[in-house]
Amino acid sequence: MFILKRQDVEITSIQHPKKEQKVPILQYQGQHFRLISVFSAAQEEDAKAFWRDLTDNRGKACVLLEEPERFSVWGKVRLEQLGSDDKDVGGDSTAALSFIQASLLLLQAVYIDIEDLLGSRQASLFQKEIVSMFQQWRFPQADTPEAVDQLLTVDPLVSSHTPPWQEHHINTLLQELYRLGKQHFGNANFTSRVLDALQDMSADDRQKFMSWLNKSPTGQSWS
Repeated sequence: MFILKRQDVEITSIQHPKKEQKVPILQYQGQHFRLISVFSAAQEEDAKAFWRDLTDNRGKACVLLEEPERFSVWGKVRLEQLGSDDKDVGGDSTAALSFIQASLLLLQAVYIDIEDLLGSRQASLFQKEIVSMFQQWRFPQADTPEAVDQLLTVDPLVSSHTPPWQEHHINTLLQELYRLGKQHFGNANFTSRVLDALQDMSADDRQKFMSWLNKSPTGQSWS
């Protein structure tokens, strides 16, 4: 369909009819779209290829939103059938528990690395940036400083409460985590250290997550 600029659209959020979470909705010329995937500014070609695959090969009605720091792909949805149409536009099911746990382990590892190597002031700044990112992209159960503090400090492998994120949430988190880590450390060398945190997972869960990560929009950055 279209490649749009931020000033062309309105982005709001609505309450999901079947879940206790809000869904980001892009409005353009009376049509509504929901978020499918997010790419960094450096991944312009990947974003366009993903968007073209959805529109040309899979027959999906999608738009590509171009912003200064990112590209995002949104799939057309009818609000009155949001609960049933979601799977058609990019997946509405909650991601595998192990994938959410893995993404939280990586988040915590970056936070700990920043605190250990750069100091508490940088760690505090990073935490505020994560809060802002979660709020901007409307992550379920991660929109307050208190909720983020828990996500940064409680071991996700033993926690009794895991946020019900979808794959696009994990993609967005890993993309922003890579960008912020590179911003704080000045390079991308931190990724190999951070990935070591996944050793706490079972070998099977770790292998499945790494296989998914390597095929994801952000996989090349972390490899």
